Amino acid sequence: MREWKPSRIETIVSHQLLDVERQYLESGDEERQALVFRSADWVNVVPLTDDDTVLLVRQWRYGIRQISLEVPGGLVESGESHRETARRELEEETGYRAASLERLGQVHPNPALFDNRMSYWLARDLEQIHDEPQGDGREELEVVEVPLTEIPRMARDGEITHALALCAFYFFGLETAGS
Repeated sequence: MREWKPSRIETIVSHQLLDVERQYLESGDEERQALVFRSADWVNVVPLTDDDTVLLVRQWRYGIRQISLEVPGGLVESGESHRETARRELEEETGYRAASLERLGQVHPNPALFDNRMSYWLARDLEQIHDEPQGDGREELEVVEVPLTEIPRMARDGEITHALALCAFYFFGLETAGS
């Protein structure tokens, strides 16, 4: 397996969410180009109430031009730990604060294009501190309470289609299978 090293990198788009680079790569005497998306790390949170209800977030997604049902999450801000981001995103997107936050796992969301990581967190012992989600000023959010037992059906039936949200439930399943 060859390693490809960049000989030149051009930033072709710079946006608050990510930078898009065109990389000119070399391996031996062969050359090729690749697009790489440079992004901050992301987090996703599985908020679980004492009665085994999951707090999901319904929001508009521009890429698919429709509403998506997901777990709360977002970008890790500069100087912020993944845990701090998980706490902040949970509060902003659901109006709840967690007394217990446990790391479930981590993935590279799409290593073919993106350079970042996503960590997953389980939030328990929830306390509602806002009546409505606050968001980050650019989001329109609706909190949806779903019994945990309904999540597999919702995934099968296409009610939850966001791959990274489904990955959150995969890690949650690994955690609970080991208990």
